[in-house]
Amino acid sequence: MGFSTGVVRPAILRVAHHPWIERLATGTRLGHAVADRFVAGETLADALAAAREAAAADTSVMLNHLGENVTTMQEALAEREAYLAEIAAAAAAPELDVVVSVKLTQLGLDTSVEDCWRTLEPVIDAATEAELDVMIDMEDHTYVDRTLEIFHRAHERSSRVGVAMQSYLLRSSEDLFTLPAGCRVRLVKGAYLEPPEVVWRGKREVDRAYTRLFTTALERGHRIDVATHDPAMIAGVRARVDAIDGWSRVEFQMLYGVRRDLQVQLAAQGYPVRVYIPYGTEWYPYLTRRLAERPANLWFFFSNLVRTR
Repeated sequence: MGFSTGVVRPAILRVAHHPWIERLATGTRLGHAVADRFVAGETLADALAAAREAAAADTSVMLNHLGENVTTMQEALAEREAYLAEIAAAAAAPELDVVVSVKLTQLGLDTSVEDCWRTLEPVIDAATEAELDVMIDMEDHTYVDRTLEIFHRAHERSSRVGVAMQSYLLRSSEDLFTLPAGCRVRLVKGAYLEPPEVVWRGKREVDRAYTRLFTTALERGHRIDVATHDPAMIAGVRARVDAIDGWSRVEFQMLYGVRRDLQVQLAAQGYPVRVYIPYGTEWYPYLTRRLAERPANLWFFFSNLVRTR
């Protein structure tokens, strides 16, 4: 098991959950300075500005209105309105290639599957009418069964709905075979703190699982979003897809604020690249997962701390 994967990352996520640490991060200039690296801003206007900047660099975008684990249906309905506003804004900007990312715990999944479905359904209908794809995010392992249940229902309603799969989960290789033929799949490594019995624990094992998922999804005819910043993995995907001229159903996806140089390089070479643009006031959980993923992100945090003292 790698030191970063097995020790540093879990430690960061555990510390980040402490209320004092969260208050420090969200209530100080330092926290907001670090968030600005990975989050486009707190408003939809901020996200659209970042989307236009990405479009100028020949990259498409996926918008992620931040938030998760709402506790009441009133909150879920408010989040739905934010998604509907996002879809309306994207429809009014046809020059932008936009995909909408949704988190089901943001739409009432903790209340019940049926409540979540009733909240999600108008979002799917609005996006389909606007000819926009919707990608359902995958959260921690306790939500996988419910997420897949809602995804299957959503995909029956609209083929424009896809789902994320996490390579660090042991079960993902089997879950992939349950997906509808040809559906859109966003492959990610996974960024939640999980019990060791449900995940591949070392970076090498997670990477191998990712490669297997990609190969299987490609062979089964899925549309694939290759969400990674790993140069070696990207090179392998390029070689495989170039060989079959398969870029009509494969694209690279990278996070806002991470490896912008690589995003620009790939786009300039003619490869399809989409930037995942998060925005909103509920940025802290997202930020902690980004800091935990890469030592370079931690260095960015501490260098900012030194400059602000």
